[in-house]
Amino acid sequence: MTHKNFKSIEKTVFGRGSFNQLDEILEPKRTLNNAYMVFIVDHYFKGKELESRLPVHEGDLVYFIDVDPYEPTTEQIDALRDEILAKKGLPSGLIGIGGGSIMDIAKATALMLTNDGSSTLYQGLNLIKKPGVYHVGVPTISGTGAECSMTAVLTGPEKKLGLKCEWTIFDQVILDSELTASVPVDKWFYTGMDTFIHCIESRDGILNNAYSMAYGEQSLKLCRDIYLGENAGQSPENDDKLMVASLMGGLSLTYSEVGICHALSYGLSKIFGEKHCYANCLAFQHLADFYPEGVAEFKTMLDKHGIVLPKGLSKNWTDAEITAMAHVAYNLHHMWNHAIGTDWKEKISIEFIEGLFRRL
Repeated sequence: MTHKNFKSIEKTVFGRGSFNQLDEILEPKRTLNNAYMVFIVDHYFKGKELESRLPVHEGDLVYFIDVDPYEPTTEQIDALRDEILAKKGLPSGLIGIGGGSIMDIAKATALMLTNDGSSTLYQGLNLIKKPGVYHVGVPTISGTGAECSMTAVLTGPEKKLGLKCEWTIFDQVILDSELTASVPVDKWFYTGMDTFIHCIESRDGILNNAYSMAYGEQSLKLCRDIYLGENAGQSPENDDKLMVASLMGGLSLTYSEVGICHALSYGLSKIFGEKHCYANCLAFQHLADFYPEGVAEFKTMLDKHGIVLPKGLSKNWTDAEITAMAHVAYNLHHMWNHAIGTDWKEKISIEFIEGLFRRL
């Protein structure tokens, strides 16, 4: 048996106001390559206070990227890489500031700056040939786990699949929960549920182990405090907790795996462009036969926060669309293996997965 031997984030700073240390953190790296930094920032912060706080030096490039309504694509990454290299050559480093999509864009672009050809060539495990440039993640919303994940998830012409290798991991992460204070309630809920679902799926599968459980159980405890506790809801204290829960949930699945809900979510994102966290919530509510305890708790959290998810969506989908989603989900073999077992191909068919989508 071969055990996972994964790389963690090299450096992490946690605490309210820690974003103010970014300039100091970047300083020793500024002499690398062509001596400039690239900032990739969620367009939400354009014209807001955070823009004025970016430690931009002369010669740095700043890109404000709108990630609504679509998730990152291979075409987008290739175009961004080509533009950066054409403008100023290889940068000293790259800083991603935003939610999960910005984290994935930052990780993927950092890799593609040093690897030739289209990012479609590298969708999969350990296909990247060379380490990327120095890259820093600054999450401004908590839950996706993208800040610690070794995957940069991209939607390509043929598949939604990540660039996954140890070089994807951020060299530095800044966890400053002050940056999450302006997150709308619905997004705060959906992204937090991504963490919750990570932990449930990590736990309820064959790759679950003491290492993944240690992170997952602590993350679940924090989620319960945040969403069901006496002081449930958005607050500075709960923002701190969710930022840590997100990191721990991401580490839990790194040494285990996600399952059926994420497979379905990828199908929804690939065919309909649904945001990952929201797509997870749409699917998870219908999976009580696979995750009974988790779904029951999830529904209690929905009620507690007055979140109403649509149902009956599949009535408006064509058979061709449902089949296309089923193929996307089926091809995520590692997720089905974890959730169902090594004999999953004997139990799971395209028709079976179509039936799961029809529940929605």
